[in-house]
Amino acid sequence: MAAQGKLIIFSAPSGAGKTSIVKEVLKNTPQLAFSISACSRPKRPGETEGKDYYFLSPEAFRLKIEEGAFLEWEEVYPGSYYGTLHSEVERIWDEGKHVVFDVDVAGALTIKKRFPERALAIFIKPPSVEELRKRLVNRNTETPESLEKRLGKARQELSFAKDFDRVVVNDNLEDAVTEVAGLVHSFIRNNQ
Repeated sequence: MAAQGKLIIFSAPSGAGKTSIVKEVLKNTPQLAFSISACSRPKRPGETEGKDYYFLSPEAFRLKIEEGAFLEWEEVYPGSYYGTLHSEVERIWDEGKHVVFDVDVAGALTIKKRFPERALAIFIKPPSVEELRKRLVNRNTETPESLEKRLGKARQELSFAKDFDRVVVNDNLEDAVTEVAGLVHSFIRNNQ
């Protein structure tokens, strides 16, 4: 395995603004590289294989689990898998960069447990569950059933915020990006 860099882990309930924050921090921090997750769900409009996710069938995903190809993986919903391939982390470390993860709560805590000193785990929190509901409705991607499923999962995920190194409330995107960028730059500078 290549020389190990650091790992910056982001997690949040769906709709909290995590992806927007991560994109801004990546854009302004060239020593970071995004770890592309693998998933077993179908591509959404506008998504690209190998850029947004590595899209695998549920069968192919389970085969990779059996092969031990994942640093972490989770069956987020029945038959719906997400995970981080070891090869992705190695690819980024080979480039001499630090790895940025955008993963679910269970995956984030698994990575943090494996790399306690090298990883910074940041939880992005919505201002409230009601605001989260509004954001998800405005996305126009949810059915009433999937919205309720996501909100139920969000309530469960919010209970794990205390297990992260830092919690950032995304009430204002620009402020949240500034706060997160400061945390990330400080972490990268320390103990290099």
